[in-house]
Amino acid sequence: QVQLVESGGGLVQPGGSLRLSCAASGSIFSFNAWGWYRQVPGKQRELVAVITSVLSTNYADSVKGRFTISRDHAKSPVYLQMNSLKPEDTAVYYCNLDAKDSRFSPARDYWGKGTLVTVSS
Repeated sequence: QVQLVESGGGLVQPGGSLRLSCAASGSIFSFNAWGWYRQVPGKQRELVAVITSVLSTNYADSVKGRFTISRDHAKSPVYLQMNSLKPEDTAVYYCNLDAKDSRFSPARDYWGKGTLVTVSS
């Protein structure tokens, strides 16, 4: 069973930076993409950034130029570097993995439990 664990959230002042990490445990046969999502109470979870198996990336318009999703190598955590943070970036950030855990299983979404990012002075 694949499990994802996020870390790196916390309280930061507007204009500050944070780096989120997402580590996976368990058997991953292959993956299509890693993603970071965020959610605030009363709103739908929204995509923040995604990185595919061929290392192409895509970002929500609201974070372009400020956030960077990356992965150093195949077995490393996935990171979300967040710069120039704004109060509207406050949310619970979730890690997502679209992957197969065996050759014959279908791809499915795996989710972490989330890490809270609060941007406030």
